[in-house]
Amino acid sequence: MSVIYILLAISILVAVCFFIAFIIAVKKGQYDDSYTPSVRILFEDELVKENSKKTVLTKKD
Repeated sequence: MSVIYILLAISILVAVCFFIAFIIAVKKGQYDDSYTPSVRILFEDELVKENSKKTVLTKKD
């Protein structure tokens, strides 16, 4: 029965370590997206065309 308490304590310690590592990675910008803004300019015209179609449809109604 005491083994369960030891395993529980170790698993909580490991979970806390992973959570701290995640927080540090987020603060250092590890998950910042640097690829999408460079590609977004290629598809910007399509987004503008779709938005203008939607506004035209709503104005007619």
